[in-house]
Amino acid sequence: MRGSAIARKAEGRSEYRDGEIVPMPGRSLNHSRIGGNVFAFLKFIMRDTRFEPINSDLRLWIPDYRRGLYPDVMVFEGEPQLNGDRRDEVLNPILIVEVLSPSTASYDRESKFRMYRSIKSFREYLLIEQDELFVERYSKQTQGWLLGEFKDLERSIFLESVGIELPIAEIYRGVVFG
Repeated sequence: MRGSAIARKAEGRSEYRDGEIVPMPGRSLNHSRIGGNVFAFLKFIMRDTRFEPINSDLRLWIPDYRRGLYPDVMVFEGEPQLNGDRRDEVLNPILIVEVLSPSTASYDRESKFRMYRSIKSFREYLLIEQDELFVERYSKQTQGWLLGEFKDLERSIFLESVGIELPIAEIYRGVVFG
């Protein structure tokens, strides 16, 4: 059975990894707020542009790794490319946002990032801490991936792939640390 067909039969939210259905962990209030904040801001600011943000309901299929993943937010330039006849699986984000959970942070930084880099259209990656004010931004450059770190609520992050400023205060709006 093809990977995405197996994942379609899974109960609840899960990712498909090399023939296995792996349940995704539950999310915290901070995780949900941060993901929602980023999506809402991008959706509003990108209206009437060639860019479209999509929330975590849509699966990203990574052919080189035969993996189906659910990033917290993806942004597409133009129409998202569907995986064959699948209406729930896409192939071509330019920007991916992950809100880090203690149980998945190293996976998001290492293995997931390696898989995401196999996507030709992929140009920018945001990793957002949910338990402290800290954001990592990786941008694809000619010589490799450039890392920028942000931890000041008064700053903004320039998203090169879409040409907009994302205020850190918007990312963490309503988030309570502690």
